[in-house]
Amino acid sequence: MNASPPPQTPLLELHDVVKRFRLPGGWLSGQARYVHAVAGVSLSVQTGEVFGLVGESGCGKTTLGRLILRLIEPTSGQIIFDGQDITHRKKKDLRPIRREMQVVFQNPLASLSPRMKIFDSVAEPMRTHHIVPESQMKKKVHELLTLVGLGPQHASRYPHEISGGQCQRVAIARALSVNPKLIILDEPTSALDVSVQAQIINLLQDLQEAHGLTYIFISHDLSVVEHISDRIGVMYLGKLVEVGDAEDIFNDPQHPYTQALLGAIPRPEVDDDQELVILEGTVPSPVNPPPGCRFHTRCPLTTDICRQKEPALVEVNGRLVACHLVQAS
Repeated sequence: MNASPPPQTPLLELHDVVKRFRLPGGWLSGQARYVHAVAGVSLSVQTGEVFGLVGESGCGKTTLGRLILRLIEPTSGQIIFDGQDITHRKKKDLRPIRREMQVVFQNPLASLSPRMKIFDSVAEPMRTHHIVPESQMKKKVHELLTLVGLGPQHASRYPHEISGGQCQRVAIARALSVNPKLIILDEPTSALDVSVQAQIINLLQDLQEAHGLTYIFISHDLSVVEHISDRIGVMYLGKLVEVGDAEDIFNDPQHPYTQALLGAIPRPEVDDDQELVILEGTVPSPVNPPPGCRFHTRCPLTTDICRQKEPALVEVNGRLVACHLVQAS
């Protein structure tokens, strides 16, 4: 009888990660006020996985991505990358780790220096981390540009001389230049036309399959996330409310917030039997989040326990769900 393979160690683990931003003022009253941007998030991402992170604007998903990259300091919690605790690493100690973690931002034009030619934008990370000698830099930059669907002729241009989609391809080439293990894609298609979005998504999928890359794909566009993700985490007001396989979440969402998000996706077919959860009101302020379940102020299924007790993120029907009603059913 063959022994079962040992369990795979996650590439990334977050344990109860919290980020609060202190607001100015409050000195006269003696009480400091905080924005509770990320409120105790725990998750794991496996090597070679595409993990989609979705939610409305202001839910904390971009802040969480920046915490993973250590672009901002966590208030508390633990971040483990490739078996190393990087939660409190100093900047000089993070430098070799930063080579393993790259990011593609939402606005491609804003993420590229207008004073640098495309060649130098792609070459800069390789020079910083001493990836290739200068004598081979031209060849390597041209290879990367070709890999993302551009040509060597683009290397001599400035960002304003190429389109938004081409700028995003340059940003992807730059992220790939240091051979990272993890790439965080923060709304990488939201600033692009629909036809260009499809090209970028297909490019990202091809690169991921060819190079075994691991992605965290941050987006508010669930139709895009459905197309590219293996697993999905749904965030609301700084907390994860549901985590599971993409197919399971899209076919059978458990949390009322997930149901509402999926119900808002425009679809060509009409299902008369489908029950839609209509959200009313607005997202509460992260400065003063409501007690109990943070979603109870907008949830049509709210009961007394929802207003009084915060639900834990526990396994329900093969995925993790933070909802008293689902856990009780």
